[in-house]
Amino acid sequence: MVEAKVIEVIGDQGHRTVRKVRCRVIEGEEEGKVLVRDARGPIREDDVVHIKETQMEG
Repeated sequence: MVEAKVIEVIGDQGHRTVRKVRCRVIEGEEEGKVLVRDARGPIREDDVVHIKETQMEG
């Protein structure tokens, strides 16, 4: 798991507690990479989240 800082809350994803967020990885090999992920619960800009995978699907 790596830490990432939320730089933008994009919006809600159907369920009330799920939000799509844009975040920047702040540690590890992928430092500086910007990702879009779903996050649950109350979340705001500048919060730090833990991300399991930094690879894009596809």
